[in-house]
Amino acid sequence: MNTSLFLEGIVVGFLMATPVGPIAVLCIQRTLNQGKIHGMVSGLGAATADAVYSFIAAFGLTFISNFLVKEQMWLRLGGGIFLCYMGLKVFRAKPVQRAASGNNISYIGNYVSAFFLTLANPATFLAFAAIFVGLGLVSAAGHYVSAGLLIAGVFIGSGLWWCTLSGATGIFLKKLGYGKLALLNKISGIIITAFGLFILLSLEIWKA
Repeated sequence: MNTSLFLEGIVVGFLMATPVGPIAVLCIQRTLNQGKIHGMVSGLGAATADAVYSFIAAFGLTFISNFLVKEQMWLRLGGGIFLCYMGLKVFRAKPVQRAASGNNISYIGNYVSAFFLTLANPATFLAFAAIFVGLGLVSAAGHYVSAGLLIAGVFIGSGLWWCTLSGATGIFLKKLGYGKLALLNKISGIIITAFGLFILLSLEIWKA
């Protein structure tokens, strides 16, 4: 039973991470401009946020879940603003920075930014809760050991996807010259900013 929960957690974590969104674009951009390790570290930040939300869903922490649902507008507002900031930063980034100052780029900064960007989307928690209920994992998750294995599986599954994405992207790193990397930065920046603007414009705060 415990082994089954662990494996199901891996599958759930992997599938939850695969949809292409702003984190995927950011992970690809960082891989191409800063190297595979930076892309993987960013992905692990997102995987950690997935594990946090799966923890809340598995243990049924009512207070936190109610807070996330109640304050989701403000969380999305913060996430949208941060995405716009990251998009503009990526848009203005110069590929030459990877060769000139790659050692000065913070792994912690990449990890933390990806973590909070993923955490700023309460819909992730709702998705985990729905999946756990749909697969009948809620009752099993009530036991500490079983829940721990389920959450560990989610983290590993999500991290596996991000490492795969960064690794596959890194294969093409040497094939891209300065001009193509510069263009990719522009395109990535526009896409990330567009995600941020979409989130901001979809908020109920603008609807009277």
